[in-house]
Amino acid sequence: MTVAVRRLGQQDYATVWQQMQEFTLQRNAQTSDEIWVVEHLPVYTLGLSGKREHLLQIEDIPVIETDRGGQVTYHAPGQLVVYILLDIKRLKKGVRELVTMLELAMISTLAQYGIKAIAKPEAPGVYVDGKKIGSVGLRVKKSCSYHGLSFNNDMDLSPFKSINTCGYPDLEVTQLADLNVKIKTYELAVPVVHQILQAINS
Repeated sequence: MTVAVRRLGQQDYATVWQQMQEFTLQRNAQTSDEIWVVEHLPVYTLGLSGKREHLLQIEDIPVIETDRGGQVTYHAPGQLVVYILLDIKRLKKGVRELVTMLELAMISTLAQYGIKAIAKPEAPGVYVDGKKIGSVGLRVKKSCSYHGLSFNNDMDLSPFKSINTCGYPDLEVTQLADLNVKIKTYELAVPVVHQILQAINS
């Protein structure tokens, strides 16, 4: 079954989140899987295990308590967000496999730009020299996944200083622009989505 890739441009978080929930609840065994590529307007999101104490000094950026896994993170234009709306029962893939798939998509993409990155089993996501460049958070309902990854490309990173990113005090973040890779976010989506599609079909 083919996977539809939808490019949504810049969208506010709450709208897309609601659309993901509706898509997942309404789908059936014949519904094609989809990948959504988006950039969000500035927002902090708290995952299901997120603690508000990790919000340190929030001023004018909204905070949304969402239903993905994980802790607190930040989204804004210049960050690639890829959501995977997959029937994981049909694909015979578990949640851990999906997390690894998303991490490897970012790691492989960074390798194409000559950047060495790693994943940490104890703290999901992707890291370059100890700094976090990519985050993963998923939700499964009706044996189907939604949410996905966020990958820092070329954005204002300063709002990350107002949170304990992913629940870790003093965890620094980085992005491709700070690693001397200058690329449009929609261009960055191409290798990332390609890697995900390859993994889905393997």
